[in-house]
Amino acid sequence: MIGAALVIYLGTAALFVAVLSSMFGVARRGGGALFGERVAIVELEGLIVDVDDQVRELRAYRDNPGIRAVVIRINSPGGAVAPTQELYGAIRRLREAGKPVVASLGAVAASGGYYVAVAADQIYANPGTLTGSIGVVMQMANLNALMKKVGVEYVVVKAGEFKDVGNFARPMTAEERRILQALLDDVHGQFIAAVADGRKLDRAEVRRFADGRVFSGSQAKTLRMIDALGGLEEAVDGAATLAGLPKPPRVIGPRRRFSVVDLLRNQLGLAGLLATPTLPLLRTPLYLMD
Repeated sequence: MIGAALVIYLGTAALFVAVLSSMFGVARRGGGALFGERVAIVELEGLIVDVDDQVRELRAYRDNPGIRAVVIRINSPGGAVAPTQELYGAIRRLREAGKPVVASLGAVAASGGYYVAVAADQIYANPGTLTGSIGVVMQMANLNALMKKVGVEYVVVKAGEFKDVGNFARPMTAEERRILQALLDDVHGQFIAAVADGRKLDRAEVRRFADGRVFSGSQAKTLRMIDALGGLEEAVDGAATLAGLPKPPRVIGPRRRFSVVDLLRNQLGLAGLLATPTLPLLRTPLYLMD
């Protein structure tokens, strides 16, 4: 009983600390973050599929007079086009509100990850960061031969000639390929326009390296795809400079989704006891940018 009560007590105390940290932020450098003007960090991790949390964070920081600048830390190989553009737009609105945004590229910030970065005032990357991959891809399987071999007939009833474009049970027609290629070319053009606008480059210059290839941070610096080589600390200092804040600035760390299981696991060392298997959330966007 005493042991169980102790676990509950410690868990409650840890929960209280976590809630306070979430509400007010924890300054990683430069003293407390409860008062004064600060730089906020927003994280973009993994495939870009759902950006509602990041958009809400950016909107909150846009309306918070205590936040003078934002650093968006990107570790993403890309993702679905529309959410990528939604996050891009949220960053642009933050800048239009008078708050500078600096992108800090982590291990990978390619395709959609780089698309988001070009919305920022400045981009920092490590020399070995993988970035670029300016392109759009759509992948579909053709199982026609396999289905015939196993005796499966796939029947489609449709209204609209191209309603089943990408049907895996038959080969793609030349006209269907033309339609899809036009779609991808259009989105690719949007990507190139965003890079040209964000990096203040001529579109013809962007097209020379917008062929889907990946670059290191050092290569990207030569191509003017980024502004400077450096990690998160340099990006935070860069944001402070743009906002007219002293260095090192007070910082609000990235928000985390609250989980009681993770809290107890991390705070009480109960990793083995509380470990539970999880199933990945599988989604299939219409086309990817990674």
